[in-house]
Amino acid sequence: MARLPYLEADQVAPEYRDMLARNTNLHKLLVNSPDMARAFSGLGGYIRHKSKLDPRLRELAILQVGWLARSPYEWSHHVKLGRDFGVSDDDIRALIDDTAGRPTQLDDMTKTVLRAAREMTQDGAMSDATFAALRQTLGNELIVDLTVTIAFYNAVVRVLATLQIDVEDDYIPYLRQFPLPD
Repeated sequence: MARLPYLEADQVAPEYRDMLARNTNLHKLLVNSPDMARAFSGLGGYIRHKSKLDPRLRELAILQVGWLARSPYEWSHHVKLGRDFGVSDDDIRALIDDTAGRPTQLDDMTKTVLRAAREMTQDGAMSDATFAALRQTLGNELIVDLTVTIAFYNAVVRVLATLQIDVEDDYIPYLRQFPLPD
């Protein structure tokens, strides 16, 4: 159960009601601090709509963070969103296998992106080898976008956990299909 209330549009000043356009528990709770919600949504919006980073790789990096953090909210939402951006069920199963050190059919770039997300999540930073491999392929702009994406979603999972934001009923089937480890 969330630690703060989920606000509806009639509980928010008119100038902040647009922050509830995405009808999610995350947005309904963050709007308790409307200016913070706007800032948070600004970076999230850039990551999703303006970054030139391949959206499938972006979603797999986010899923890797959600998996490692064992974040039901993040994981379930990005299983659904990932599908919208080209992530297949086979990709999700491969992410789980790759994380466990089992062989997969993922291409080298995808494996490197997942490794980058694991390193940043578990160790606080990408290794020199991972960074160099990504930079060679992605270039400066996209390596910055990937790094900020992974860092942002590491922050998101901590917000979700601390505020104990509930997974909406519509997302529970994704947790049943791909359950998080204990």
